[in-house]
Amino acid sequence: MNSNKKELSAPQSEALLATLKDRFEKNMNRHKGITWAEVQTKLQANPEKLWSLEEMEITGGEPDVVAYDKETGEYVFYDCSAESPKGRRSICYDYEALESRKEHKPKNNAIDMATAMGVEILTEAEYRDLQTLGKFDLKTSTWLKTPEEIRALGGAIFGDRRYDHVFKYHNGADSYYAARGFRGALRV
Repeated sequence: MNSNKKELSAPQSEALLATLKDRFEKNMNRHKGITWAEVQTKLQANPEKLWSLEEMEITGGEPDVVAYDKETGEYVFYDCSAESPKGRRSICYDYEALESRKEHKPKNNAIDMATAMGVEILTEAEYRDLQTLGKFDLKTSTWLKTPEEIRALGGAIFGDRRYDHVFKYHNGADSYYAARGFRGALRV
């Protein structure tokens, strides 16, 4: 990868496209009415988005197409790993929360990691949509985009699936746990 541009080499692109195609074909229930050829054409025209998908992949997110937005003409990818992506756990919510910790600071925070990857953290609505496509976060939890009024008071929200129900909870934004990470959304 070129260090200045967020672009994959040709072999990296080919390998990632093969991985994404394989996942797409194995999980057709996630994207009814969408064909891989259309998605691939869009990805090849947007190398910076392919780079973001590679970042999702290497951190354990297993990105897959979950929707097509007819208004914008964009395909929507979510991290579809069974549990919160392993390479994005043990992090607090945002930089402010990270800086507020006096000791035992985590290595990073969800908002900055997502920004660096070129993705958005799932909203509560997106997370609930994802949960209609399978059973995710049975052992882990996922930071969710937190409304400003909650964040202003020091909190942040996260979700998981327990007892066959999807739950939304709250925690201090500076908290972090080995089983809590974040899931990304990418529009292409």
